Amino acid sequence: MCRMGDVLAGNHAVWEFDSDSVLIRFARGMRTPRTPRLLQALGSRRIPLEAVSGVTVSGGRRDTVVLRAVPRPGADPLMEAAAGQLKDVCDPYRLVLPGGRAGQAEEFAEALRSRLRAEAAEPAPRFLVEVPRPPVQLKAYDARVALDGGAVTFHWSRTGATSTKWKACDQRYPLSDVTGVEWRSPEGPGGHLRLLLREPRPAAADPRPDHDLAAAVFGTGYGSVHESLPFAAAVLQELRGRTPLGSVPPARAAASPAGRSGDERLRHLGELHGAGLLTDAEYGTLRARFTSEALGT
Repeated sequence: MCRMGDVLAGNHAVWEFDSDSVLIRFARGMRTPRTPRLLQALGSRRIPLEAVSGVTVSGGRRDTVVLRAVPRPGADPLMEAAAGQLKDVCDPYRLVLPGGRAGQAEEFAEALRSRLRAEAAEPAPRFLVEVPRPPVQLKAYDARVALDGGAVTFHWSRTGATSTKWKACDQRYPLSDVTGVEWRSPEGPGGHLRLLLREPRPAAADPRPDHDLAAAVFGTGYGSVHESLPFAAAVLQELRGRTPLGSVPPARAAASPAGRSGDERLRHLGELHGAGLLTDAEYGTLRARFTSEALGT
């Protein structure tokens, strides 16, 4: 029986079972001494059990067994930014063990499953896993990208940036103008980081990343996974926590149309909060106001 405090050590990582979370420490393994740089950069992560939707145990290569926690959709900004592009060896939710320890893996998995909540299969209403600390600046092939002071800034490189970007000068985008981040791994063709903006791109604008003024292009030695992915996740985390009331699109505005009942207004408000368009503080303030208006106080 797996109990609180029990530890399971595998290649690249050690998992420690707690009552409401799993602490994952990424470390050099015995069979594979070279730990992927992304896992080295992560160091350790505490995964709340409410951020897990399931646990699997399967056979791996070369007489190994693979234990994997399945992250709940919307719970981890790192995995949201990765969007399924990580190689198995870089998956922070994957633990590889010798085949002879399959029984321990099953026991650990069952202990985790027994503590999952009923809503585990549903998308998380907010990020539940702490975002890894990103680099202060991300060095891409055609720019240095910085996240600071509630904005993302692109400083174009004289040698790497296209004339389109260089002529447009450096660009600064307040997070209030950004709706999301598109990350494409530098390990595949077309690697880049692109901000998704509230204002639609002009019809004449060139959508290619090397011409898009809200994108930075990766290349050999530029924008590596262990640097660019945590950076993208940090931007997502900032966006989820900073969505201002004034930036909510009109069709999703918190102020409900006249004639709606109090219950309908509160339900609509809950939908906005669940979608990440309102912070916890904004949701609490508006809920209190709507409740007060409904009571006539």
